Amino acid sequence: MGINAVFEALSHPVRRKVLALLKAGPMSAGDLAGHFDLSKPTLSVHFNKLKQAELVVVERQGTSLIYHLSASILEEALAGLLSLKDQDQ
Repeated sequence: MGINAVFEALSHPVRRKVLALLKAGPMSAGDLAGHFDLSKPTLSVHFNKLKQAELVVVERQGTSLIYHLSASILEEALAGLLSLKDQDQ
């Protein structure tokens, strides 16, 4: 996981909202899509950015893709950011 990929993924409001929705628990791609007025291809790009940054884990259940929040990656990114602050002091 590259910290740049994490911050790039977090830079878009749609991706931040996806992560906020997943805080409540795993959701299917279809359930997540119901919260946005975006095309499926556009959402797919956002989901892929989150996967590449390892902020979400995806499992296949039959024909559905289930997204899970990877909180450990968020914690690691935050710790990295805080360590930069400590270096400046």
